[in-house]
Amino acid sequence: MRLKRYFTLIVPTLVILLFTSSCVVQESAISGSKRAYAYSWDQEVQIGQEVDQEIVAQYGLYNDDALDTYFKAMSTEILQNSHMRGEDTDERFKNTEFIFRILDSPVVNAFALPGGYVYVTRGLMAHMNNEAQIAVVIGHEIGHVAARHASQRGLQQMIGQVAVVGGAILGQELLGLPGETILNLSGQAAQLIFLKHSRDHERESDKLGVEYAAKTGFAAAEGAEFFTSLRRMSEQSGQSLPNLLSTHPDPGEREKEIPRMAEDWRERGYDQQVYNDEKYLSMIDGLIYGENPRDGFAEGGVYYHPELEFLMSIPSGWHMINQPSQVVMVSSAEDAVIIMRLDQQSSTARESVEKFLSENEITTSDQGSANNAGNFPAYQANFEIADGDNELGVNLYALEYNNQIYRFINYSDIRQFEKYSTEFSGTTNSFNRLRDNRILNIKPVTLRVVKTDRRAEFQDLLPSTLPMDITAEELAIMNQVYLDEIIEVGTIIKLPVQ
Repeated sequence: MRLKRYFTLIVPTLVILLFTSSCVVQESAISGSKRAYAYSWDQEVQIGQEVDQEIVAQYGLYNDDALDTYFKAMSTEILQNSHMRGEDTDERFKNTEFIFRILDSPVVNAFALPGGYVYVTRGLMAHMNNEAQIAVVIGHEIGHVAARHASQRGLQQMIGQVAVVGGAILGQELLGLPGETILNLSGQAAQLIFLKHSRDHERESDKLGVEYAAKTGFAAAEGAEFFTSLRRMSEQSGQSLPNLLSTHPDPGEREKEIPRMAEDWRERGYDQQVYNDEKYLSMIDGLIYGENPRDGFAEGGVYYHPELEFLMSIPSGWHMINQPSQVVMVSSAEDAVIIMRLDQQSSTARESVEKFLSENEITTSDQGSANNAGNFPAYQANFEIADGDNELGVNLYALEYNNQIYRFINYSDIRQFEKYSTEFSGTTNSFNRLRDNRILNIKPVTLRVVKTDRRAEFQDLLPSTLPMDITAEELAIMNQVYLDEIIEVGTIIKLPVQ
């Protein structure tokens, strides 16, 4: 089970902290001057600590000790050349421990939490070609923390987005509703109001990322290559947005600005000679690429989990979100949800259902034993709960399989509940043992780093058959080349193997 986005789970924590804090005036780690923030530095550290636990639980950490040690060492070196470790930096900042993590996600992403938590995904690392490129990204995220951008945004968000976020909390906390959908629909106006502010923060972090990388000796202009890749990925997916509606500056703008900023630091005496192409590529040799089927995947309307050895059907037309701690299925109209989680606190299906009802003070007369395709012991209950002005109909279902308890929470607006009950039961009833050896033994795609032995166009160096629906254009973007680009003998490239 995998997570593609993390915002829905950290929103409740951030909202609570926003309202229990008041505006504080403290000095900036960057300028040393005082300014207003939504919360104190101690509160930012607390936010980071609390949300970090949820990030790790939902994404999972990438399991490669050598790569993890390498990444942390490089990040720590860059941190030493940041404002957080300057000679004149306030001790509260200088003594803050930074946590650097590689998340087990195929999504190309990097982000930071307040208080010193910096994350990159394995998907992002796959798209980097040398240390200089990722150094700028690491520096960028350290810059967000140093500039306290989350705390700055908090002042505006308390005014513009609190009502929207509050509406998403009930479903997320009690049932696990992907509150992201509510935020995207209800918060559109509030999001637009603060877009420019967010873009300004991104530009400042770009500037800081180049500065920190350059001061550490990395060839900071290389950071532009990553934004070229982002632009190409957007063009390939057809999801590029007008700059007005983007929460980040246009990648094309950043492609131009980063080399210019790097040159400014070169003129100040920072040579920026470090690329370390081969060292970096050797470290990501064997990196898992794309979705890891061992963590569950969908095929032909069925969800398979090779590690846990089960399968279940996906209702026709529903969207599936595979997460480390749960599988979420959302109806095409986004008015019904199926969530399956492991319940590690219960020993029987009945205990799982009754404990949920008791802990949430829910009473129901409609509960009892249930059946499914595998004839595993199962128990269920149906009830209604209030969600603001709406009533939700809920089917709570648990089953016992391989010494584990699987609990389903299936719900929709009460007016749609009968309509969706067949699809709810169709999924829970279909849960069964996985016996197909092809699926049980499936392996993830990994990157193989090789040196070319001939001069040819990039597309002619690729295997005739690519695994897991990976396209040639996708690989060209990952290697930061074009399909018809001539690749010289001895060039290091990344190829997928399964």
